[in-house]
Amino acid sequence: MKLHFSISATEELRERRGGRYVLYSVCLEGFLLGKARYSQLRRWDAQLRQLFGSAVPAFPPKFYLAMTKSMADERRTQLEQYLQNVTLHSNITKSDVFIGFFRKLQQDTFKIQTQRAFLDVYLADGSNVRLDIQTSDTAERILEVTSCEMGLSRELIKYFSLFFFQDHDDGALSVVKKVADFELPYVSLQSMKELHCKLGIRKWYMDPSLDTLLMDCRTSLNLLYMQAIQEVKRNWVKPTEGQMQELKFLQKNANKAKGATKDGEEDTLEFRFEYNDSGTWQWIILHTKQAFLLSSCLKKIILEQMMKAAKEGQEMEIKMPESMKNSKKSSIQQKQVVHSGFVSRKRFLLRPNEDNSVFEKIREEDL
Repeated sequence: MKLHFSISATEELRERRGGRYVLYSVCLEGFLLGKARYSQLRRWDAQLRQLFGSAVPAFPPKFYLAMTKSMADERRTQLEQYLQNVTLHSNITKSDVFIGFFRKLQQDTFKIQTQRAFLDVYLADGSNVRLDIQTSDTAERILEVTSCEMGLSRELIKYFSLFFFQDHDDGALSVVKKVADFELPYVSLQSMKELHCKLGIRKWYMDPSLDTLLMDCRTSLNLLYMQAIQEVKRNWVKPTEGQMQELKFLQKNANKAKGATKDGEEDTLEFRFEYNDSGTWQWIILHTKQAFLLSSCLKKIILEQMMKAAKEGQEMEIKMPESMKNSKKSSIQQKQVVHSGFVSRKRFLLRPNEDNSVFEKIREEDL
């Protein structure tokens, strides 16, 4: 899955020996992740290419003559595309070379050395878990430590993620962004101080049928329940009157297993996608600060649908008689049935279009 990388600004600086170089401000989902030189990115690309070969996208070529304005703009665009495309392969984003580069980039940019620190991770009810960490710990590591502190079973960690929240003067709270696995939460929080952001844990799946998998664990059940209560109180979801009465009753009786499944700001970004319902395509356009978060959620929905369809296809293949498996014609018919059964469900479909954007110019296919 592509990540929403962009280069928000460039600075031309002078070296001690008199030469000049350009410093690129690398942003992730609209927030500054770090500043890097072309030469740094080029060395990083060479390291990735040694490990992953042709899986690494083409890197912007080096210019041997002085860059004109148009050449500088072209390189900036090419670097943006490279950073987005390099994240398509999960093996790359999980590698030590990838994680190590961005760890150093964040720490160097914000001048935060590796040292012991305390970090608060907030729950949906406003309480928090205080962690004893290293400033260089990634979000993936922080999530593991948080889960361990709370008693969340290891196999359920993948259903939760870390998010940055923003407190507003009027008491409102908004979800700013999902924290990338390789991101350093402690460093990111220091860079977002002016926004009064804090780190929190929330569920990270969209398929309601997955709720049943988390009901047998007391910790995961508590997390789901607290999130459901928070979303209702803050009007993030609109339950019916009957559902509201039931939720109040469940609160009094502490029956969290049933309650946990209930699922006015400036607009600065535009999020577009095309929706197919019964063969008719319609544009959905949202103007919201949380376009990046919505994009991530939509990608998650599509990924879960694809995984479910693949699993159902495998189960159908296992159940089929051996005589049918040996027939090529039957095999084709089988695949058609599986595909048809999935497509007939009411769901989101995306159609590529160059005009779709989230931050400046992110194409629909980048969702």
